[in-house]
Amino acid sequence: MVVVMAPDATDEDVAHVVARVEAVGGEAFVSKGVERTIIGLVGDLESFHHLNLRTLRGVADVHRISDPYKLVSRQHHAERSTVWVGREGAQVPIGPDTFTFIAGPCAVETAEQTLEAARMARSAGATLLRGGAFKPRTSPYAFQGLGVEGLRILAAVGEATGLPVVTEVVDARDVDVVAEHADMLQAAPATWPTRACCRPSARRAGPCCSSAA
Repeated sequence: MVVVMAPDATDEDVAHVVARVEAVGGEAFVSKGVERTIIGLVGDLESFHHLNLRTLRGVADVHRISDPYKLVSRQHHAERSTVWVGREGAQVPIGPDTFTFIAGPCAVETAEQTLEAARMARSAGATLLRGGAFKPRTSPYAFQGLGVEGLRILAAVGEATGLPVVTEVVDARDVDVVAEHADMLQAAPATWPTRACCRPSARRAGPCCSSAA
């Protein structure tokens, strides 16, 4: 990231920017030209964004010059990735030259219903079983899902049919219990109101997926 100072920026303005960057663990390299001063930043870009550097006195502009997605960018990771879902010996690949079909009941209601849906999904070509154990609704009187019991049903049906299980996490406090029963965690933007809810799933040692709704 590069901070471009305004032509009338003072040494104090430059020093203030440097101090703010260093306060969040970054490094700032000052380069003074004939007309302008440029400050090159090295460190965590997310931390720099929270500083709102453009609003500081004497700052003319801020440019992001590095690729923001290093883990998946072709610039930093030339090989195509394959994600394996499921327990050892029954894993399903998601990646190059594969077509992954995920299917199952919207909501897990009973063991019988879930098993029947899983068998239908598998016969139609599905390689992953998806079902909802937590179903948050606006009305407190509506069906809210079976919760942990639904997770147990999903795990048992997945074992019986040989299909790895995908299910949604709707509360950050449920990440651990969902991960105990599912092979892949699903994050749906419609039911995840804040970014903070997504981080516990991302920290889990296992695959995660996102749905459009």
